Amino acid sequence: MKKRKLSPFAIVAISFFSIIIVGMFLLKLPISTKTAEALSWVDALFLSASAVCVTGLSTIPSIADTLSVFGVVVLAILIQIGGLGIVTIAIYVLVVLGIKIGVTERYVIKEALNQNGLAGMIRLVRSIVFTALIIQSFGVILNFFVFIKDFSFFKALGHSVFHAISSFNNAGFDILGSSSLQSYSNNILLNISTMTLIIVGGIGFIVIRDILEKKSWKHLTIYSKIVLKTTLILIVVGTIAIKLMESNNVNWLQALFQSVTTRTAGFSTVDISMFSYTTLVVIMIFMFIGASPNSTGGGIKTTTVFVMFRSITSFLTGKSLITHKRKIEDQNKNKAFVLVTLAFSITIFIFLIISLIESNNPNHEMGFIEVLFETISAFGTVGLSLGLTPYLMPSSKIILSILMFIGRIGPITIFGIMNKNWAHPETTHINYVTEKVLVG
Repeated sequence: MKKRKLSPFAIVAISFFSIIIVGMFLLKLPISTKTAEALSWVDALFLSASAVCVTGLSTIPSIADTLSVFGVVVLAILIQIGGLGIVTIAIYVLVVLGIKIGVTERYVIKEALNQNGLAGMIRLVRSIVFTALIIQSFGVILNFFVFIKDFSFFKALGHSVFHAISSFNNAGFDILGSSSLQSYSNNILLNISTMTLIIVGGIGFIVIRDILEKKSWKHLTIYSKIVLKTTLILIVVGTIAIKLMESNNVNWLQALFQSVTTRTAGFSTVDISMFSYTTLVVIMIFMFIGASPNSTGGGIKTTTVFVMFRSITSFLTGKSLITHKRKIEDQNKNKAFVLVTLAFSITIFIFLIISLIESNNPNHEMGFIEVLFETISAFGTVGLSLGLTPYLMPSSKIILSILMFIGRIGPITIFGIMNKNWAHPETTHINYVTEKVLVG
């Protein structure tokens, strides 16, 4: 009997899951905490999942006060692996070792990086790893100028490295304390450094590579232009919205930082629990949108929102979906709407389950907006929280870990695993009569 090969979707999912389990065992070790008192299995699993899925949510009130140097190093490595992708890192190691990469491996890379063809996969992997390390190195240098003023040399260096990794990979973890970056809310250098790393990591490696190679807006691919335009619009709109709605709580720098970090990273220079419900709803929308494809961020992605928005406007105006003198394929439109539907359905389903579980929580009263905020933050792999995470019931923590996993690899990947015809799509030579169905 011929064995059925694993689909690239399954390989991607299994690779992420495997790293989460390895991370869980490492963080469970007594050496991972300062007190040598091991974390619970649920907390170790949640923290590992949050790191690998570059989310930033934590059931531990303070990473800095709980994890030892070993634990922080493990956390940083998990974030780096999760941001770049285990497939990318594994292939890169094989290339460095001189091991030949076959067609099967190239196909896995193609699916993992959402590419259209097999050509240039190895070169792309090398470019991703090299570029990521160079960009993060610049971040370390800039961060060091800030942290050296408050810490000893080696502690400042450690903070700088961890913060650069966490920022570029849009993870949102920090080792400064329980108030994220609030003590540096008016430090222009750290704000600019962090925002730059978040944006660069969030636009995706394909766009970064395109910019470095073309060095001209005119010669950029249409995909890169769409990503950059959409990202800029979201940042500007988010900044203005937060500033206008929270004029008494934030200045323009804080509003800009929160707009940038809200979609993917999860850092905060202000106490968002003080924000109005209206502002929190806006933040949830941005968290759900997330970063761009092939990036270190989650969410439904900027290009998905762009295609959906243009599809709606083209339908309302009765015109074809044209952008940059090119027509968007119907397959792209269908995929965008399916992705959003799946993402929304999964998020709401998980929200309802957690709401039901937490209604019996004896330790903490969970409000509607708090639970919804936490759920969307987990799916978007953002990491922003209204302080709910440490008080969640164990079952809720496990469910949120699963949601972070889904949010990182994407709902399409999950449902792609279930598709038995992944390698050979079902085809038919039968032409059916077209039928119009009344809608609306």
